[in-house]
Amino acid sequence: MLEIKNIHKSFGKNEILKGVDLTIDQGDVVVILGPSGSGKTTLLRCINFLERADEGTANFGEIHVNLNDASKKDVLAIRKKTAFVFQNYNLFNNKTALDNVAEGLIIGRGMNKEEAYKISREALNKVGLSEKYDSYPSQLSGGQQQRVGIARAVALNPDIILFDEPTSALDPELVGEVLGVMKDIAKEGTTMLVVTHEMSFARDVANRIIFMDGGNIIEEGSPHEIFVKPKEDRTKQFLRRVLPEEFDYQI
Repeated sequence: MLEIKNIHKSFGKNEILKGVDLTIDQGDVVVILGPSGSGKTTLLRCINFLERADEGTANFGEIHVNLNDASKKDVLAIRKKTAFVFQNYNLFNNKTALDNVAEGLIIGRGMNKEEAYKISREALNKVGLSEKYDSYPSQLSGGQQQRVGIARAVALNPDIILFDEPTSALDPELVGEVLGVMKDIAKEGTTMLVVTHEMSFARDVANRIIFMDGGNIIEEGSPHEIFVKPKEDRTKQFLRRVLPEEFDYQI
């Protein structure tokens, strides 16, 4: 469904991505792990053209583009196939939860308001916020705000949802409610590419895990292959530091 080849991205003299290749099939839940600064978020942002890659190509269904000089038409076409869930929610503070979800459908997709609000209510119901249609972000907890962000992504009915550390800004007690929603979406067959530090989610929900470091993919495989029998020393070093005690691993 999505094939990325040879993505390079630098900020000034700092090379963040050093020729990353990535293939995602329909229905995949792919989790990207790695230390801070490894290029995980930049990779997601380049896929969705929130950042313009310096080099690389993307095949997204029938769309074939050079990531560095893709036309506005191609960028828009790819963005219509994707949705992005941000770390810090990125909600409009002056709009209700329902308005925040409907905005992308009305402005981005040109949908009529009646249909947009119908879909938006369904999306909010799906993430457990049926009683919060008229609440503003300031009236919602961090977990509820992130669930609005997920509802906004789901409402777009994209081919793939990109999650950029969706629980990193949350208090620990609110993480579970967001991960629960993400698990439910995954069970429905939604294609997901998730940058996260939540190891239990990666183990229980992903069908493939990618470990990145220094702008490269160091290793990838099934949760069992990565968590139980990783091959690369750098992967083992990282996992020894971050895996909780209850994990069954042999590293």
